[in-house]
Amino acid sequence: MTFMIKSEPQSSHLKRLSRWKIIVALLFFTLILTIIFSVAIGPMQISPIDVYVVLTKNIPIISNLVESGASEIETEVVLQVRLPRVFAAAIVGVALTCAGVVLQGLLRNPMADPYVLGISAGASLGASLAIAFGFGISFIGFLYAIPLMAFIGALGTIFIVYTISSRSGGVSMLTLLLIGIAANSFLSAIVALVQLISSEVLHGIVFWILGSLQVSGWNHVFVAAPLILIGICMIYFYARDLNMISLGEAQAKHLGVDAESLNKKMLVCASLITAAAVSISGIIGFIGLIIPHITRLLVGPDHRILIPSSSLLGAIVLILCDTLARTIMSPAEIPVGIITSLLGCPFFVYLLLKKKRSFGNWH
Repeated sequence: MTFMIKSEPQSSHLKRLSRWKIIVALLFFTLILTIIFSVAIGPMQISPIDVYVVLTKNIPIISNLVESGASEIETEVVLQVRLPRVFAAAIVGVALTCAGVVLQGLLRNPMADPYVLGISAGASLGASLAIAFGFGISFIGFLYAIPLMAFIGALGTIFIVYTISSRSGGVSMLTLLLIGIAANSFLSAIVALVQLISSEVLHGIVFWILGSLQVSGWNHVFVAAPLILIGICMIYFYARDLNMISLGEAQAKHLGVDAESLNKKMLVCASLITAAAVSISGIIGFIGLIIPHITRLLVGPDHRILIPSSSLLGAIVLILCDTLARTIMSPAEIPVGIITSLLGCPFFVYLLLKKKRSFGNWH
């Protein structure tokens, strides 16, 4: 009888772990297919098989086993034009979604998203100033003026918001949220002022604020990807603690979690990956708000599976949205932020109406 009691939890854990592995594997496989088909779509139609061959041809271990049938022009388009943009969409989707998961867990608020603390407004101000005044600075040839200024603006904003929120001693999540909303409104007003006095570059500012991956290249990916990877690894390391703090800070403390320390670490990580993402993509809404909800409905609230699965799904969705943005009105292009808002807003309303009774116990 004792053996049965001990084996049942263990069996349940193994089944759950096996299910998680299958979910992550399926999402990863779907992401690979999404990348291939997205790269294949464009003004120059390239066969998905040719895309696959070009990609595998550039993998050192198996490159000698693959013969490419693609032309030099097709290879150049795949590797230097479309693939970096698709990779940029993937890492931005991963970052925004993961930040959304963290903030919804910390704030215990299903309406929280990566921009709720004023990060987007700070990034918008930095980018707007770079565009308006024509800054041309770079860092070791990689990081250009607009993403650099956006990154500084985003991190500077969260630093100010956190400093103001902590003046009274500890940091209340409610106070942090309210200060973030106030900062967002204040900085958005300054951005509007910059737009008014910079009419000659107004189109560039508006296009960036609406969110776009049009100018994303390998340089942007190489700069943003390490920051995002480090931040997400740190977040996943504390997945168990996030599970506990989602139940409430008081209960988390009883379970041995230092809630205040965890809040600081997770806010820094969420802000870092959001700032890195926003610095290369502009403001892309609803990804960090909607995808965590969808994933939570599919896999449950456990952050050990919620973080990787939602990150992969976020990458898939943003790649598809960006593909639609650059092809739906070809040869013209619309900002991907418009696509995510058009798709995300009605879906979120539907989600609210369908799950309104369960949002009180969403965690």
